[in-house]
Amino acid sequence: MKNRKRNLRWIVIFILVLSAVSYTQYPKLSIISGYTAKNLASCVYIAGRTETSVIDNDHKSGLISLATEQINATSTSATATVFGMHKRQAVYREGLGVVLLPKDTELPDSYLVPQRFQVSSALPYPQGHGSPRDTVFPEVDYAQLQRGLDQAFADPEKQRTRTVAVLYKNHLVAERYTGGFGPQTPVLGWSMTKSVLATLYGILQHQGRLNVNEKPGLAPWEQDGRREITYDDLLRMQSGLSWEEDYGGISDVTKMLFLSEDMTTSQAEQELAGPPGSVWNYSSGTSNLLSGLLRKSLADPQEYLDFPYRELIDKIGMHSMLLETDLKGNFVGSSYGWASTRDWARFGLLYLNRGKWGDSQIFDPSWADYVASPTAHSGQDYGAHFWLNAGGKYPDAPRDMYMANGFEGQHVFIIPSKELVIVRTGLAEDPDFELNAFLREVIAAFP
Repeated sequence: MKNRKRNLRWIVIFILVLSAVSYTQYPKLSIISGYTAKNLASCVYIAGRTETSVIDNDHKSGLISLATEQINATSTSATATVFGMHKRQAVYREGLGVVLLPKDTELPDSYLVPQRFQVSSALPYPQGHGSPRDTVFPEVDYAQLQRGLDQAFADPEKQRTRTVAVLYKNHLVAERYTGGFGPQTPVLGWSMTKSVLATLYGILQHQGRLNVNEKPGLAPWEQDGRREITYDDLLRMQSGLSWEEDYGGISDVTKMLFLSEDMTTSQAEQELAGPPGSVWNYSSGTSNLLSGLLRKSLADPQEYLDFPYRELIDKIGMHSMLLETDLKGNFVGSSYGWASTRDWARFGLLYLNRGKWGDSQIFDPSWADYVASPTAHSGQDYGAHFWLNAGGKYPDAPRDMYMANGFEGQHVFIIPSKELVIVRTGLAEDPDFELNAFLREVIAAFP
């Protein structure tokens, strides 16, 4: 009897503790289940991976491992819970990707989808969609190049590299993939998507439809110092707006990505922490604000959905790319761009060629200089939605290297002085994946 009472007491204590944790940590647990459901659905329905592969390889570490998730094939959705609670659902929509549903929210019966402008070309990759040319450059040390790739895949459990591609003088000279990934497998770029979003502003400026030195003119900003913020300030992450970019808990960015229906408003509603241009503060909210401002700059919602594909993505043959939207139909320009490794390399090649693609000038050549010029107070590490090596962060890489970077080690490196584009994707970043060592070994193969 005493043992039974003791056990009952412990059960009651456990329930009370669990209830307290659930109450105080509800937003965090909801974010965990939300992330899990969203990532599972996107990996299955966009990347074509299996449910088992995603759970066993992507969701076995950190707080994500607390979640229990499953695919619901009949509704093209995924659900996840934490300790059987905090159930979240993520639903796939053709053309728009996966959207995470807030609690007690249902998808609208109808919604706009982007038109695609895909024309397959028989030209060899990367100019077209045919097999890459089997070109041998006498100045390239191919043995050294293979050692560089070996370095990237040497310790799979620690480095967690998935794909690598190297382009030199507009030719694919090396690529390698881990199991379950290939040349056509879409990979989530995370914050590499920011660089794609910035490119849309370069295109608008090239077309004479916008100048980045202009001010967005948002009505609520006209009442205070926010009226002085320019597009340039936003592209350079120096708007002065408050923002907490912390993925380890409940912060501005996690609430935006996993609890918000309209991700374009989170940053716009923040107050100034300092005058525009006075401080550099990396903010995914700023990128989604820019996505919303892009929508306001175009004629209507359909034009907004079509513009990235018509003027950039499909125009350079990145047919695998998909930009996911939030529940209100806004591109999640901070984080949710998917493309194959070869198509991410195409994006880098567009910048290496200073906006020129075939017979088309996608953006003005000066735009490549603009995004790669250091932003004040960034320690020469950041330009305009691109990261830089101007300050020598990677000492064994050229200082003119600039890059699109994403969470967990997604990278598109653009190195004009070497005529190189290097793509690496995976699930680990510095220090587990030693980026400088990888760059050193690959770059050593080229004159």
